[in-house]
Amino acid sequence: MHVAWLGKKSPFCGNVTYSREITQALLERGYQVTFLHFDHGQPQPDAAGAWGRSTSAPLCQEVALPFLFKSQILTVPAWKSGRLLHNTLERVKPDVVHASLTLSPLDFRLPEICASLQLPLVVTFHPAFDRKLRTLSSGAQHVTYQVYAPMLARCDRVIVFSKLQRDLLIRLGVPPETLAVIPNGVDVGKYSPGPSAIKSTLQVRQLLVYQGRLSPEKNVEALLRAWRQAQMGPDCLLAIVGNGPLESSLKLFYGHDASIHWLGFVKDEARRIDILRGADAFLLPSLVEGLSLSLLEAMACGTACIATDAGADGEVLEDGAGIVIDTQRVSHQLQTILPIFRDHPEMTRLLGQKARQRVLERYTLTKNVSQVEAIYHELTPPTLASESSYMML
Repeated sequence: MHVAWLGKKSPFCGNVTYSREITQALLERGYQVTFLHFDHGQPQPDAAGAWGRSTSAPLCQEVALPFLFKSQILTVPAWKSGRLLHNTLERVKPDVVHASLTLSPLDFRLPEICASLQLPLVVTFHPAFDRKLRTLSSGAQHVTYQVYAPMLARCDRVIVFSKLQRDLLIRLGVPPETLAVIPNGVDVGKYSPGPSAIKSTLQVRQLLVYQGRLSPEKNVEALLRAWRQAQMGPDCLLAIVGNGPLESSLKLFYGHDASIHWLGFVKDEARRIDILRGADAFLLPSLVEGLSLSLLEAMACGTACIATDAGADGEVLEDGAGIVIDTQRVSHQLQTILPIFRDHPEMTRLLGQKARQRVLERYTLTKNVSQVEAIYHELTPPTLASESSYMML
């Protein structure tokens, strides 16, 4: 089967990771993939697949769509991007189009383009949200869902990461039969408990980690304020992994604190895994979320997790798989919890084991991809799939 995938390769964010993991898995399962993304220039097909990893799967063709502006949150396409997308789909004749929505004006043209070419359209919709309108950030994200709902109602299938998202979109008018809940998935062989050198390298007894963007909706300042107020002691370290628009201002106020270590954006995946394996706890103080892949990665590594109930993160940690806190008064709650983690390491070990088990039960990449495959086959007539396979031979 031939899948035309519209997604992101940069700048790094959860959407980039989602596109990378799903398309690579599809290639390894024998699919043909045409990867369309916003970039300058025209990448050439690569025998190493869409992301430079060796594979014996069919080649992945890449098509660059021109853009005027691109960030982790929003993409503004060039005026000719829509025509190029239409012409590419008309030329390559995929069996199905799958768009991991990039929050771009081009998103709203996808149902029309695919309908004109008689191509089934699957979209993954994963903007952050909060289950309650408690903050300015959660209110703004709710507007995003309201704006997108009419477009999503015109797609053949809409993949969301949680039942909460599904219920919200149904209330906004998206037909229930259009929506499929397929959570983010983790490669549990790669992200798994194991030895780590990070604590010996940093020379600390206890290590707590935040990994993600340094931006307002992530609420990192509340975590830093709680860390300072908790007075964790000289043998405890908070590692901040990531960068973003608030990096300079946060370092200005907290950069002098020797108990906070700023690692910046860590591109090397093996090093990120080493950090998560060595951490005693993973902290996520977000005001809004979709379903945090960083949270799932930490859980898969057997790390105890504390997260707000923003988005689906509370659903992930429910029933004892981690500690869930409210998005209101995050600093106050963390100030109480952090010393308990410091003084009771046996609790962090138990929570880490439960977190790993939860991922194995619900959030494996293998299960995720199989559910996506089932949607493709449901939407694709067998005769077309057979013809595509024959043409590939």
